[in-house]
Amino acid sequence: TGLQTMTDELPDLAASQDKSLLIVDDDKAFQQRLARAMEKRGFAVETADGLQDAVLKITSHAPAYAVVDMRLEDGNGLDVIEAIHQKRPDSRAIILTGYGNIATAVTAVKLGAIDYLAKPADPDDIATALGRQPEDRPAPPENPMSADRVRWEHIQRVYELCDRNVSETARRLNMHRRTLQRIL
Repeated sequence: TGLQTMTDELPDLAASQDKSLLIVDDDKAFQQRLARAMEKRGFAVETADGLQDAVLKITSHAPAYAVVDMRLEDGNGLDVIEAIHQKRPDSRAIILTGYGNIATAVTAVKLGAIDYLAKPADPDDIATALGRQPEDRPAPPENPMSADRVRWEHIQRVYELCDRNVSETARRLNMHRRTLQRIL
């Protein structure tokens, strides 16, 4: 009956034969809580603590689903998304981050992510995002961005356009490099 409940909530996930899920997060406590929650939802969960560990696991078996933290101790979650998409283009991956911005969300989607969620994300929200069909769109945000947030988003966009090169970004924004580093 537990499986029946899961299939009622997520019919598109239930239809999938491969429920392999890779969770990549260097916050071990969060990673383990999320792994247990996703196992209860019918996923075959494997975990990785960082970029190198994730790439090794992706090389041996690219998962059908992935939940990846943006900032890892040994690298960037975007690199994990790219590795998954190269090995298995049909994989459904989500980026989780406490540092959400439009530029990295766009980059994540371009590299193959299907969604971008702010931490701490609820396991139900993650499962819903993994099962969401491309034609299903989330509701628009209720609150408009503040002027400070718009400025920060612009800086992040230029930073991404400069391939995350702080010196080049500072030059293009006519800003001191150290000031920019404090903002980033």
